[in-house]
Amino acid sequence: MGIIYKLYNYELVLNSQKRKDLLLNVTKKFHSSMDVSAILSDIIDALKQVFPSFDVYLLLSHEWEVSDELPIMQLSYGKDKSNEVATNAYLTGKIQIEDIILDRKSVLYAPLRGKQGVYGVLKIMASNSFVFPQHEIDFIEVLADTGGNAIENAELYQQSRQLVEDLQLINRTSHELNSNLRLSETISYMKNQIKMSFDAQEIGFFLFRPNGEFEVIEGSSNYFLKDSNLSEIVTICRRIKNNQDPLFIGDLSSEFPYLLKPLRSFIGVPMVQSGKIIGAVFIVHEYAYHFSFNQFKLLQSLIHHSTLAFTNSMLHEELETLVITDHLTRLYARNFLDEKVQVSMEKDAYGCFLLFDIDDFKQINDVYGHQVGDDIIIQVANILKQNIKNTDIAARWGGEELAVYLPKVDLEVGAIVAERIRKKVSRETSPPVTISCGISHWKQSNLDKSLKTLFNNADKALYSAKRTGKNVIVSFDKDTCYL
Repeated sequence: MGIIYKLYNYELVLNSQKRKDLLLNVTKKFHSSMDVSAILSDIIDALKQVFPSFDVYLLLSHEWEVSDELPIMQLSYGKDKSNEVATNAYLTGKIQIEDIILDRKSVLYAPLRGKQGVYGVLKIMASNSFVFPQHEIDFIEVLADTGGNAIENAELYQQSRQLVEDLQLINRTSHELNSNLRLSETISYMKNQIKMSFDAQEIGFFLFRPNGEFEVIEGSSNYFLKDSNLSEIVTICRRIKNNQDPLFIGDLSSEFPYLLKPLRSFIGVPMVQSGKIIGAVFIVHEYAYHFSFNQFKLLQSLIHHSTLAFTNSMLHEELETLVITDHLTRLYARNFLDEKVQVSMEKDAYGCFLLFDIDDFKQINDVYGHQVGDDIIIQVANILKQNIKNTDIAARWGGEELAVYLPKVDLEVGAIVAERIRKKVSRETSPPVTISCGISHWKQSNLDKSLKTLFNNADKALYSAKRTGKNVIVSFDKDTCYL
């Protein structure tokens, strides 16, 4: 009996030393790893070495990316009686033991404790009425605490890395936007940054106009530029503007089933400048709950730091527009027209210049007053803009004279455009007025090709139109058009 007792004590000492060595090795691994999945795997391996016949499970309270091979079980709360002891271990942070007499089992629940909280529970199941002795409980508790601290350190490390990346994104974006005053480039850069950082499928930028209208900024994803989606977009814009709060929806189909189909995940963040909401940014994805709450907060911070750059870009372009635009008609100014015609003469093969004059304009001012006269000029200017292409240039030439330059257009097509404008002016102005037009054109083969020649020839043709009864179109001919 004495020999057996000595052998028993010797085995206890060996087992104790083995567990100490195991804990030391596991602790070393924990300190060298910042991977939660690897830490959890090491905990399971250590328990399997000491208790090879026991069933071990992980009941986790966080959503980590872990190996599919790990024995993960859901840690549920509330009225689930089957998990009540595990929940108690999680909430109290203390080991709980459950004896299931009918199944001849003992179950030990060990919380994975860190300094700032509990990150899950180890569930260790022993069959055949096994009773956990105190030294086994102590070993499991030390292993669980060591693992809990390692998980916490890994989690804090990942959070700190994510925070650094978020700050770098905000800093990099703010610096880039503040160094660029072009709105189109600002939108393009922001769109690319958001797409990379948030994995958004569609990104929309919107302006809230003082008149209550909502404008989609050019550069937004094609989804938001479609007219068929406009009413749904306006509904969300109006909600954000009225509530003056960001909007985070995990699944649009459950909260707003009629909006933005087939997209489901949604984040909308207002752009606020000097206490006023000037616009908003939307990001969406077809999968529900695609965006995390941390991404929601990050987008808020990113838009907050970027709004000033947006505002500066818009103000800069508005100022540029004012410089090159006539304040009354909103047509281009004369100097801008000169620059564009000069560029066209350098790179195009030919072009056409139309010079319009409102007939008997002095009589209109005398009869109706100068305010009506200004309104007539505006009406004619609007007709010009509606009847030319985006590549054409309409400008106010001076007084009641307006001009249109048609790059890469010959004299014949130019005359058709001028005639269409002449007819519409006589039909659509109120009080009704007529216009006369002189047309000139240039080709690269012209020896006397110049701005001055082009403009003088159109002026001569316009003078001929005025002399021949007004409300007509005259193309320049050096034999018939003269001043």
